[in-house]
Amino acid sequence: MSLDGGVVPRLMLLTDRSQLRLGRGLVRTVRECAAAGLEAVVVREHDLPPESRAALVAELATVDGLLVISSRLPDPSAHGLHLAADQPPPSTRWGRSCHTEDEVRRAAAEGAAYATLSPYAASSSKPGYGPRVDPRAFGGDHGLPVLALGGIDADNARAAIEAGAHGVAVMGCVMRATDPAAVVTALLEVLR
Repeated sequence: MSLDGGVVPRLMLLTDRSQLRLGRGLVRTVRECAAAGLEAVVVREHDLPPESRAALVAELATVDGLLVISSRLPDPSAHGLHLAADQPPPSTRWGRSCHTEDEVRRAAAEGAAYATLSPYAASSSKPGYGPRVDPRAFGGDHGLPVLALGGIDADNARAAIEAGAHGVAVMGCVMRATDPAAVVTALLEVLR
């Protein structure tokens, strides 16, 4: 699976192992989510030593049917790259974190495969981060699949889609969950 096929999943998980419940491992969590139907994960974990992060990306890339995207740092095992708002585009397929509709338009013009647009709602992962994006920005005329990010859960994912988002990207609602796979299942039901 890769971003080269032009298909952007409607649900994307961003990792943050620091939010996992005590005793829960990141690889186990992502594997359980993939078994529940998750098709794409953005591996963040920027604080890991390069060798450890590379090993994590390589291990997750062995999960059948899972699109593994490396955040900010190119990785030979990853299927794509997710850039910060200010990073220059690479020659491989990539997506970008955006915080305004203008940034989404710029990402589209530069050849991004998708963009995340945040924050959609108040986020427990980044309290006070904002201002919130105007929901009308998700249905804008930018010609790019846009995933709503920030404060997304099964209760508001449908509203993000109705506002024009292609899908949703989540972190905290899955990473902090007692049963991350059940959260993925609930989100996928909403996205159908």
